[in-house]
Amino acid sequence: MTIGLSAAPLDAAALVRALRADAHGAVVTFLGTTRETSPGDPRPVAALEYEAYEAMALGEMEAIAHETSERFGPLALGMLHRTGRVELGEPSVLVVVAAPHRGAAFDACRYAIDALKARVPIWKREIYRDGETAWIANTPS
Repeated sequence: MTIGLSAAPLDAAALVRALRADAHGAVVTFLGTTRETSPGDPRPVAALEYEAYEAMALGEMEAIAHETSERFGPLALGMLHRTGRVELGEPSVLVVVAAPHRGAAFDACRYAIDALKARVPIWKREIYRDGETAWIANTPS
C-alpha cells in the first residue's frame, strides 16, 4: 500500500508502476483534477488550496486502505492527495488499485475515493479568477 500527502505534483504513472504485479490483470486509476467551476457555482476557478491534519489524514487513509483490501482484496492500493496550491487542470487526488480482475479493481477504487472524500480531514479552498476565495465542503459522489 502506498499512502501519502504531497505538496509536489502527483505522478500517476509512477504509482501505477509501483503497484503493478504479474498477479494483477486490472489496474484502475482515479485522478481528481482541479476543474474550472464547482457544482452550483459558475465562478471561474483559478486554483485550489488544500490543508490537511497530516497525522489524522494519514491514519484515516491507512484505515481506508485496509478496509478496501479486506472488502475487495487481494489487491494493491495507492492513495495520494495534494496539499498546498493546485492549479487548474492539475491532479489533486490519486487512487490506484491493482487487482486480479477488473470488477474488484473498479469497486475497490470507487470505495477508496468515496471513503477518502467522506472521512479524511483534508480541507479545500477555491481561489477564483476574480481573487475571491471560498472554503468548499466535499460533496458525495
